[in-house]
Amino acid sequence: MQNVVFDEPYEFVPPYRGRFWSWLIGRFLPYLLRSRYGIVSWKTHGIERLQECLKNDDGIIVCPNHSSISDPMMCGVLTVEAPCHIHAMASWHVFKQHWLETWVSQKAGAFSVYREGMDRKALDTAVEIVSGAERPLIIFPEGVISAANDRLLSLMDGTAFIARRAAKMRAKSHPDSRVVLLPMVYRYEHQEPAEKNLTPIIDRLEKQFFWQAPDGCDLLSRVDRLRAAIQSAREVQFDGKTSTGDVESRMQALIERILNTHETEWLGGPRSGDVIGRVKDLRTEILSDMTSGEAMGDAERARRWRHLADVYYCQCMSLHVPGYLDPARAGDRLNHRLYETVARIEEELTDTHTVFQDLHVDVHIGEPIEVDPKAGRSRGDDPMMAELRSRMVALLGIDDCWVPNPVQSLNNQA
Repeated sequence: MQNVVFDEPYEFVPPYRGRFWSWLIGRFLPYLLRSRYGIVSWKTHGIERLQECLKNDDGIIVCPNHSSISDPMMCGVLTVEAPCHIHAMASWHVFKQHWLETWVSQKAGAFSVYREGMDRKALDTAVEIVSGAERPLIIFPEGVISAANDRLLSLMDGTAFIARRAAKMRAKSHPDSRVVLLPMVYRYEHQEPAEKNLTPIIDRLEKQFFWQAPDGCDLLSRVDRLRAAIQSAREVQFDGKTSTGDVESRMQALIERILNTHETEWLGGPRSGDVIGRVKDLRTEILSDMTSGEAMGDAERARRWRHLADVYYCQCMSLHVPGYLDPARAGDRLNHRLYETVARIEEELTDTHTVFQDLHVDVHIGEPIEVDPKAGRSRGDDPMMAELRSRMVALLGIDDCWVPNPVQSLNNQA
């Protein structure tokens, strides 16, 4: 958790506008994807739609889904196949990791955005890039990694804010041009059987609970048992006892108990709605004094870090989708969903996950959505973001039944 949240003042990381390093990274893209993320092959569908927008000198915002840590690197596929150079908005924590990852991210065209507050510099930079049709701009409208390729989280309407501001500016300087949102999705597929690769990981994780798997217990059952054990441990930590019922329902109930407790202290009372947005609001409030430079005792700082860890694990629990491992609903995607779930469990317990070099990715680019430069910010559900969501869901080929609040406000951007 401390690798994604920092108690120090934010410093904007500007985009690198040179082209050589972007081109060179593109040449090494297959190696980088294979060695770091296990992606051995990919295929693009609809690249001609991006090429047509580039030919028309459009201001372009590419909007991919965000289910994996490999998604930003996969954006390099556009650099290779369009071909073009890109910019991307990336969470500030990306630039606080290993020096090589920081260097590659910036040289590939990324710039920072602060998730724990309103980042006017990042918004202005994004508008400048799009309104000037400098390069396609990558924005992940979900704002966080969903960790589930068959699910689309709520879309943050910061994307719409940037698009409309850029469209107004471009209409003044280039009245014959336009700004477009280009929906794009990644469809990941593990090609090796889950039973083969995941059984050793489950063996290792079960040992942390001093377990041995019962004879004849299949992989799906062992994964369910392990999730139940982790959930019981969390309940004992926060409530002093375990609950009953299915794991996902217990997760949702525990999330509410934890968030309501901290929202009462930090935000004046319990909130409702999307977990990601609620976690973001809590992080912003808890971190505000920690990053302001004001004096704070060690005990109070440690207490706030505990609260940040609590809400971080609420976010982790919220990413376990109810019914996601139901064989009847998963169909031929059950194999991939098992990989995702075990990776999520492994990361929650060990802060890392095993990379298997067997991933194929289909990259689907949809029809562009033209941004009306005369349109203002919508009240309630934004029709432009609703249309973007609809097209992304169609490209993913999924049902859209797992998200109660499809679009979140700009103030909830995570």
